[in-house]
Amino acid sequence: MIRSILLCLLALLAGTHASPAARRPGIVLILIDDLGWSDLGCFGSRASRTPVIDRLAREGIRFTQFRVNAPICSPSRCSLVTGQYPQRWSINSYLSNRADNKKRGVANWLDPSAPSLARILREHGYATGHFGKWHLGGQRDVDNAPPITDYGFDRSLTNFEGMGPKLLPLTRKPNDPAPGKIWQDAERLGGPVEWRLRPEITGAFADAAIQFIEKASAAGQPFFVQLWPDDVHSPFWPPVSDWQEGKRARYLAVLRSMDQQLGRLIDHLRGKPQLLSETLVLLCSDNGPEPGAGSAQPLRGSKTTLYEGGVRSPLIAWGPGLIPPKASGSTDRQTPIAGFDLVPSLLAITGVPTPPSITFDGENLSAALLGTEQPARTTPLHWSRPPDRKSWPPMITQPQPDLATLDGEWKLLCEYDGSSPQLHHLPSDPCESRNVAAHHPEIVQRLTTALLAWHRSMPTLRN
Repeated sequence: MIRSILLCLLALLAGTHASPAARRPGIVLILIDDLGWSDLGCFGSRASRTPVIDRLAREGIRFTQFRVNAPICSPSRCSLVTGQYPQRWSINSYLSNRADNKKRGVANWLDPSAPSLARILREHGYATGHFGKWHLGGQRDVDNAPPITDYGFDRSLTNFEGMGPKLLPLTRKPNDPAPGKIWQDAERLGGPVEWRLRPEITGAFADAAIQFIEKASAAGQPFFVQLWPDDVHSPFWPPVSDWQEGKRARYLAVLRSMDQQLGRLIDHLRGKPQLLSETLVLLCSDNGPEPGAGSAQPLRGSKTTLYEGGVRSPLIAWGPGLIPPKASGSTDRQTPIAGFDLVPSLLAITGVPTPPSITFDGENLSAALLGTEQPARTTPLHWSRPPDRKSWPPMITQPQPDLATLDGEWKLLCEYDGSSPQLHHLPSDPCESRNVAAHHPEIVQRLTTALLAWHRSMPTLRN
């Protein structure tokens, strides 16, 4: 009996002295810009070659029911930072200049008092770094926004849409005598500034992330890294050697180049056994594709619309040491994960508690990300369209629905007053081609009532 008790005590003591890194995995969140739902090879594309990302899917988990919380960049990114609806922070479209922001009722920057996954993780010993596009404050003439480090990041390196050190693009096409500069005004939004050829910037962000991870690992710290490249957002500047004529062709060339550059970070993780066993990589897009560039086929809609093509995104989870072998190479077609779910889910995976003062809109669906369960969500999802994008001529000429909600198998779209309802049963009609609202008035009434109540509950402009 005494011997058994001693063995139990020794086991408990061994557990308390286990490596912090082993208990708290490294996290890398790769957010691609304007990627089409079906543009990756692992999501069915026959037009593009993305071998690095496709291998992640073969070794990890592919999610086909992942949706972001807005069909345009800034609000989608806001949800990934805060775990809340972006409308709570008056970020319901892309952040632009002061006059346009005021006209549209959009904040100039994300309020630093908003919840931040990076800040919570840093308070529990994580090294936190942001590398790439920010677009949550510090752009155009908004030059007094908080620096990215105010949101809980130890280090940041961004582009022309964020405050702090940055990489700015040099552009070049065949037969140009010398590179050109764009976004020169962004130099006043923080420094130091380094100018790089546009097709090399994703690789430079990846290199900075690698250096950051190495420094954290040497210090014995777990790390949280956001790698948010400019790619594959227009304008499209592929390598001169792969220059193509036509918008779609150049988009695919940029996608190929981006995939190759992201491979630097993935190869680095593969080459470090400890990192490989203790790191979870998530890869997704911020919204649907720009019309004429990326593809969301066979889904309806694109960037800025509330149809599935605007809000459904590829999602891949890869972590050879964290995801059980039986889930490796699997596809989760059931779990309806949303962008803001990643925040509470990653806190659960890292073992970091949610501060009692914070209430997330997202849910903890960590079991799905680790491949141990396919849980159902307990709350519906709601969306509002960007206020400036009722249409988007010449790319989208038809007026778009103002609001949308997804509750179980049913998706409803309507106007701000609840009129013109469109009801779709997604399991039987994933392309949203048949409006069955007239056949299910009770469902329309229930979903419309909840959706309008949500919309009315959102605050007005904050800054």
